[in-house]
Amino acid sequence: MGRRQVQVAEAIAHMAGEYFARESNRQSLITVTRADVSPDLKNATIFFSVLPEKFEESALNFAKRARSDFRAFLKEKLRMKFLPDIDFTLDLGEKNRQRIDDLTRKKDL
Repeated sequence: MGRRQVQVAEAIAHMAGEYFARESNRQSLITVTRADVSPDLKNATIFFSVLPEKFEESALNFAKRARSDFRAFLKEKLRMKFLPDIDFTLDLGEKNRQRIDDLTRKKDL
């Protein structure tokens, strides 16, 4: 990944965390884990985790419904010539890592 691509991904992830903290319904904790940006900077995927897990589906639906509002939020906060198309998805890698941690702790007991 190029330097610019990394900078844009980090900025978008930070702004997504700020947006969710401000706009979510507070029933669940939505944590942005990372953002991936395409090499041409035209597409971005934001990965997040949700606690408690029973609210994952509703949080994902909220994020997908809020895409246009989030782009407007990015437009205000970031100085970019072109904003990427945004998509949201659950971070299954983080979920799997947490599951491995839980299993490891149980084994150690």
